Amino acid sequence: MASNAFRTAIESLDIKALERLLAPDVRFHSPVMVHPYQGRHEVASFIGNLSEVFQDFRYTHELSDDAPGPGECTQALFFAARIGRKPLQGVDLLTYDASGLVADLTVMVRPLPAAMTLARTVGARVEAGGEAGDAERLAGDGR
Repeated sequence: MASNAFRTAIESLDIKALERLLAPDVRFHSPVMVHPYQGRHEVASFIGNLSEVFQDFRYTHELSDDAPGPGECTQALFFAARIGRKPLQGVDLLTYDASGLVADLTVMVRPLPAAMTLARTVGARVEAGGEAGDAERLAGDGR
């Protein structure tokens, strides 16, 4: 069964606990970055940044695909939040490795006006204090 520890860490804004749940080479596919983040610390830091942008964040539904025996399993955590006054819906798609750590995380959001506001807000934060690689990922120039 997929772990509820990820959900608990996100809901309690415990970024240190979240970081311990990530595989060392985890990949994070952001809805506002062209290229993924990779690595436990980098992904945890970016999620921490996103947690400061989302308002009234809450998970609403959960689906799990628990493969029998060792190996990967997947989980979908549906959420609702706000970006400023714009309501937002999204889903965290997680793939766990054989040791139970998050190996891959994809976040998708809707509707488009909220997604665009999210991209502008995250972009401004990245430009104000992010690393050069963040700006390249946002623009689509980084690899």
